[in-house]
Amino acid sequence: MNSPLSLERLGRLRDAMSGYVERGEVPGIVAMIYRRGEVHAEAFGALTPGGAPVRRDSIFRIASMTKPIIAAAAMILVEECRLRLDDPVDELLPELAGRRVLRRLDGPVDDTVAANRPITLRDLLTFRLGFGAVMAPPGTYPIQEAIAEAGLAPSPTPPAVTPDEWMKRLGQLPLLHQPGEAWMYHTGSDILGVLIARASGQELEAFLKQRLFDPLGMKDTGFHVPVAKADRLPAVYVRDPETGGLRVFDDPQKSAWTRPPVFASGGGGLVSTAGDYLAFCRMLLGKGRLGRERILSRPAVELMTADHLTAEQKEAAGAGRFFGGHSGWGFGGAVNLRRTQLWQTPGRFGWDGGFGTSGYTDPQEDLTGILLTQRMMESPQGPRVFTDFWTLVYQSLED
Repeated sequence: MNSPLSLERLGRLRDAMSGYVERGEVPGIVAMIYRRGEVHAEAFGALTPGGAPVRRDSIFRIASMTKPIIAAAAMILVEECRLRLDDPVDELLPELAGRRVLRRLDGPVDDTVAANRPITLRDLLTFRLGFGAVMAPPGTYPIQEAIAEAGLAPSPTPPAVTPDEWMKRLGQLPLLHQPGEAWMYHTGSDILGVLIARASGQELEAFLKQRLFDPLGMKDTGFHVPVAKADRLPAVYVRDPETGGLRVFDDPQKSAWTRPPVFASGGGGLVSTAGDYLAFCRMLLGKGRLGRERILSRPAVELMTADHLTAEQKEAAGAGRFFGGHSGWGFGGAVNLRRTQLWQTPGRFGWDGGFGTSGYTDPQEDLTGILLTQRMMESPQGPRVFTDFWTLVYQSLED
């Protein structure tokens, strides 16, 4: 039986990824491809400067690749009728009841009107609640300063306050858009994490472990790295604007990810390995099932991975740069709608992480690709190492 991946062409991927490490552009990489039952994985570089090598089981901060996992957790509760997509979330999240909305984005924070309707679970899953990352330079609008002062601005690190305090602060600020009007990045997933905990009566991590991680064998995934596994956590690097080189952003010896967080961020707080994340993606690829474990129904996965945005919602808050005219948004992740690159198969879904990670699943090709790096992203557009990885994944397909 022929391999579903060309071994000769996979050599191109190996050469390209190792080149990034050798040139010092990306300190460490794990690249993993699954297709039709076969897994190909490569590891390159070192965990820290001059330290131990990166391995397939190295534990990376996956940042916003957390978002699809949180969406799947919410859908578990939808299927149990403990949450409903179009019910207001006010009962479990009273902080979001009776919302006020800015009259104008550039207006005073206290110049508001009443929200046209309550926020629903569907709004949170699709990032249409009216609150999130503002796609403008800092200081452009008064609301940005208010969000930053409240500690609610999207950040590489999780919030430093408890979920209840975080929700209290969120409830004191107006929405930036009417519910359902615009796609705004990130905050919906952090709210989802709080909602899941309150709806389930469990801490968020406990619910994820019981309902997703343990059934899928994701033994190294969580909101921090235990002491016994700390030697598998790499450093994270960021470009130094003065030198153009790289400097350490998060040292594993002092990392916040080596201790349980005050706020378990559904928007970006998880750590994981390539193998663990592949198990999650294979569950989605299997329409909710992995092996004998059924996590979600086929209709739930199909709903999660459909585009739920109108053209107006994509553009209303200046978010078009995330979608590039070729993608939409499902529940917790992007969905490719048309092919403008080798890798953009219609129906392919997934998302990237700001610490330099990328994971997408392509049902048409029976394919999942996962790229874990240690270099932080610098814009919503993926860096060149992402572009090259996905190009090399798809050029390696044997048929």
